[in-house]
Amino acid sequence: MSEIKFQSRIEFSELNNKVQEIKNEIGKIVVGQHQLIEQMIVAILANGHILLEGVPGVAKTLSAKLLARTINVKFNRIQFTPDLMPSDILGTSIFLPGASKFEFKAGPIFSNIVLIDEINRSPAKTQAALFEVMEERQVTNDGTTYKFDYPFLVIATQNPIEQEGTYRLPEAQLDRFLFKLAVDYPNIVEEITILERQNNGELTATTNINSVIDASQLNLLRQAVEQVVVKRQLLEYIAQIVIASRQSPWITLGASPRASLAILNASKALAAIRGRDFVTPEDIKEMAVPVLRHRVLLTPEKEMDGTTTDAIINHLIDKTEVPR
Repeated sequence: MSEIKFQSRIEFSELNNKVQEIKNEIGKIVVGQHQLIEQMIVAILANGHILLEGVPGVAKTLSAKLLARTINVKFNRIQFTPDLMPSDILGTSIFLPGASKFEFKAGPIFSNIVLIDEINRSPAKTQAALFEVMEERQVTNDGTTYKFDYPFLVIATQNPIEQEGTYRLPEAQLDRFLFKLAVDYPNIVEEITILERQNNGELTATTNINSVIDASQLNLLRQAVEQVVVKRQLLEYIAQIVIASRQSPWITLGASPRASLAILNASKALAAIRGRDFVTPEDIKEMAVPVLRHRVLLTPEKEMDGTTTDAIINHLIDKTEVPR
């Protein structure tokens, strides 16, 4: 039987070309991590923030820096530490004696892409400074609101193993991230490739990574993503998965409606990257795990027996009837 080919009503060739160029540039340095890179691009097209979690040395910070370098926008990096204050991030008002007035000096959060390294190293007061800026993409200081330009994306990293000197992110903070992406170890082939590149002096300097897209082009691609079709039964499918997380006896805190919107937007971006102008159940299944894994809390019993959040989410997805 001949393969059925679908004719997309939306032209995604420019998007597909740009996505491939971004992957090629990052691939100059990062070996493997293909799913991670694709999901980070999905998050950008879905206009959502990213939380990267993994042990030290698996290219969390490097991948975020390289992704930012491929986009011709302003980039800042903030290293979170226990003594970091909210004003160190957002900025502060400074008195100018000559003018007899206060002037607002913007902090490093005023950028397009902000890498927050080890976000769980700072206490709750500093983490809370990100609430408004991540949700509303603005900062309010002394009654004045400063709107951010598009794009604005926070990419935060954290180490899941080391707990000394760290502060757990509150649920309200976690809920503002579109994805929580687990950065895994490379496989044996990738590990050998990393060693060969280092041994042969083939590792490319990060300064040799080229920008392949600017803010206006990215905005046009995002607008195309928003036109991807999602049928009514797929909207119901998303709602059923999220509601199942609230009703599960294994979960003490289920996902909020923000999770439903996140799955919807991410699924549309994934479909567009793969050249389709419509979302399929497979897109929703693939996006549900990174969207939900940081938004649900397991019961103490499930945590004690070693059950992972991903396993519970996949179980809920498997139990939810797929629309035909």
